[in-house]
Amino acid sequence: MGLLKSIFSKKEAPIRSYEDFWNWFRKNEKTFFKVVKERGDIEKVFFDKLSSKLGELKEGFYFLTGMLDDNTVDLVITAEGAIKHIVFVEELIQSAPDIPGWKFTAFKPASDIRNSNLKMAGHLFNSDTMRFYANEIPEYPDEIDIVITHDELNEENKQTIINGIYIYLDTYLGELNFATTIDNLKVIRNHEAQQEWIPIEKLKDFLIWRQKEFIEKYEGTRHDTENDNYAMLEAKLKNGNMLLAVINTDLLEWDSKASHPWILNVEIKYGSKNDGGMPNDATYQLLNEIEDAILSELKDYEGYLNIGRQTANSVREIFFACKDFRKPSKVVYDIKDRYAGQIEIGFTIYKDKYWQSFNQFRSS
Repeated sequence: MGLLKSIFSKKEAPIRSYEDFWNWFRKNEKTFFKVVKERGDIEKVFFDKLSSKLGELKEGFYFLTGMLDDNTVDLVITAEGAIKHIVFVEELIQSAPDIPGWKFTAFKPASDIRNSNLKMAGHLFNSDTMRFYANEIPEYPDEIDIVITHDELNEENKQTIINGIYIYLDTYLGELNFATTIDNLKVIRNHEAQQEWIPIEKLKDFLIWRQKEFIEKYEGTRHDTENDNYAMLEAKLKNGNMLLAVINTDLLEWDSKASHPWILNVEIKYGSKNDGGMPNDATYQLLNEIEDAILSELKDYEGYLNIGRQTANSVREIFFACKDFRKPSKVVYDIKDRYAGQIEIGFTIYKDKYWQSFNQFRSS
């Protein structure tokens, strides 16, 4: 009985770090290699186990795999374009050990335009069927606003064509570039064009040029918020609850917003037990403690500007404009872990070069 108990109670240690994950992977890599090379039941033997272990590590990891050659498997870890997960994919791959027969890749790589062909639902996506142009918006001069067409686009197949275009660009530009360089993307029919169409193969070079120009323009731009002015705003919602906001009004009028193009929105849900959607005293203290913890890590002189916060309907939102998205992802993820079990914390990171998300807080 003792032997049986030992066998059936054996349980794998949970994955808590990148090192834990790669130690587990190394123990199983020969089985994984074999099933990929022989095209066996990859889902059951490899993907189900890989998905479970990556999920123990962090949310937001996706993957694909295939043989690079007869002796090498390429495992690609992807964030599927989710900005807040990008840094963790990078860290996971950077920590990967050297395992013979394996290549570990962060994100779906860019492909040569000549090899960028996608067939989806009977439609072909390539340099023969697609074109683009870029809008110039005087009030938003640094915005990269791209318009794309496909020869077969019509009202009936619009969603299919849009999905195909996104998948194509993910492949042609590479996942990381596609997720981080284009601000706005619109798909229209050929005859709706307001400018002359440009061959799609020129898009990659255009984006490289615009990104380089943008970085050079704003390199070193900083804003000191110590002496900024703040406004307290009050509103009554349709359900009768109050909305309270504290906003840095000087920041909203700043003329270099585009230097901090990434918006971090931290959302803290504190439940419906509080009066009229507002926090009680104990919850209020906890919310302030969490906000102070974030502020202590994301400092204005390092490129993280606290725009303000709003509280309503049992949710507090805290807003930052950031020069980059990697550190905010790590900071809020760690704080989310720290307060797990006490309160629900979520966050999003998105690109908004001119902070249009906050127009409702501006006086004009």
